[in-house]
Amino acid sequence: MQKARIKLASIDIDKLNATCEGITDIAEKTGVDIRGPIPLPTKKLKITTRKAPCGNGAETFERFEMRVHKRLIDLGLDERALRLVMRVPIPEGLNIEIEMVDA
Repeated sequence: MQKARIKLASIDIDKLNATCEGITDIAEKTGVDIRGPIPLPTKKLKITTRKAPCGNGAETFERFEMRVHKRLIDLGLDERALRLVMRVPIPEGLNIEIEMVDA
């Protein structure tokens, strides 16, 4: 049996959760088997920079952090459900990847 694996990634968790809810609603309406959304580990990108532009003065640092949140959803293969998933509005800054996988 085949299924569609949907991978979602975003730095804004609210957009990510809203899109996941939209996909789960479609799965419930069409009666397709769904597994997920499975939260994957959050990737934290950290950068530490010196505040002073020239390097003189007190040693003060600024720390910046960007978090990349990821979700994984497995959908049963149904043409109607996949068409509806393709029509889900994807907000800017959200990365979505759909692939077919043998179960």
